[in-house]
Amino acid sequence: MPRLVPPELVEPTVRGLVGAVTVDDGPTTEQLAVLRAITVHLWERPDLDPAVAPPTDPAATAAAITDPAARRRFHEVLFTLEQCRHPLTDTQVSRVEEYADALGFDGVDLALFRTLVDEGSDRAAADFQRFFDAMIVDRSEPSLRPMAEAKGTLDPALADRIDALHDLPEGTLGWCYVEFLHSHGLATPGREASLLNPLFVAHDMTHVIAGIAPTGEGEIALGGFQMAMDDTQANTFAFLAPLIVHEAGFSGIDSITETSGTLGRPYAAELLGRSLARGAATTADFAFVDHFELAPLPLAEVRARFGVRRPEDPDDGHHLFWD
Repeated sequence: MPRLVPPELVEPTVRGLVGAVTVDDGPTTEQLAVLRAITVHLWERPDLDPAVAPPTDPAATAAAITDPAARRRFHEVLFTLEQCRHPLTDTQVSRVEEYADALGFDGVDLALFRTLVDEGSDRAAADFQRFFDAMIVDRSEPSLRPMAEAKGTLDPALADRIDALHDLPEGTLGWCYVEFLHSHGLATPGREASLLNPLFVAHDMTHVIAGIAPTGEGEIALGGFQMAMDDTQANTFAFLAPLIVHEAGFSGIDSITETSGTLGRPYAAELLGRSLARGAATTADFAFVDHFELAPLPLAEVRARFGVRRPEDPDDGHHLFWD
């Protein structure tokens, strides 16, 4: 489901985004790297360099970008770039708010980052946890959503059901999913008491089908891939969450420890740009389909069904693209 900004709006979008991060001493190296990767891979404009693109102010940007969908794209990229300034400053948050007012968008990220600057990381982390908890059911495996509405408990029956998927033929989605859990030392959902077990099933099945590894860089890339598949609140939050944990770094999830500045690591921005493009190229959203129903099918067939393209470099250390 393509989420490309219309070709005629790519340059106004990039120039507006440059304006939104031109604060303090100007855009950071990381902000420019991320914006360039998105411009090159998602918007297919390698000729448009954000480092030299003339910035536009909020009013000019709003006048140039009037389409609601394009404004939403602008917002999604802007909340990514906002988190790529370390440390996050009041001038950056205020500048983003100016663009938000002019373009008429709002979102969880605006409130979180204002809280982070004004009230500190503990309060922002508590707010994020509340937003995250509210999205657990929507981001859970469809057949397991009733479980997500209950208090997290041990569920040996679920764990046994998942482990049994490894008895399917090698190369099937189910076999690869269990192999993914084993190879990364992840507990089978249900073996440990967690409210997130139903979410973990959907999330890790998405890892397997997309072929993206659970590194810090890979988690952000997977969120971008998922958001690019379809324009839903659940998918957008699936991108915001790893950005908070691995880029902004002021809150963890479950047993996942927060880090910061992940997109500043070598290749991370490029991986995100490429993953956004791969997600946009899919033919349907597979994040919240019934993965248990698909489990007996060869993984290659599942990928073909949803139009999942092979990564440009499956051996880059951030992919698990079994053929």
